[in-house]
Amino acid sequence: MAGFERRARVADRIRVILSERLQKGLRDPRLGFVTITDVRVTGDLQNASVFYTVYGTDEEREGTAAALKAATGLLRSEVGRGLNTRLTPTLEFFADALPEEASHLTELLRKAHEQDEQVHGLAANATYAGDADPYRHDDEDDRDA
Repeated sequence: MAGFERRARVADRIRVILSERLQKGLRDPRLGFVTITDVRVTGDLQNASVFYTVYGTDEEREGTAAALKAATGLLRSEVGRGLNTRLTPTLEFFADALPEEASHLTELLRKAHEQDEQVHGLAANATYAGDADPYRHDDEDDRDA
């Protein structure tokens, strides 16, 4: 098994090779504006999971997924030429859900901020239900005795 440092170097090199190749373009009109976000390589350097994002609509995302699946052999050949390893890892492409999750978290934070503002507005005019300080203090115990 390859060490963590070697796996990280191989994964980074695969990401660079694929990014450069996709920047040049493929002859597939379905391919949209793709960004390779991450590559993870197994410990034996046999398989690589490639995570990508696509800027565009759902149809463009689906078209890009189909184009990447169709071009997997070509892209694997490019990776094989660019790596100095005995074996070329198989490539598997996954759409990265990070942008959708980030926008969802941003929306949740916005809602939480609005609710905090509402609570702050209610607390500004609020009064205590009982005494201002409902706790007993030591100096009061001395006066009561």
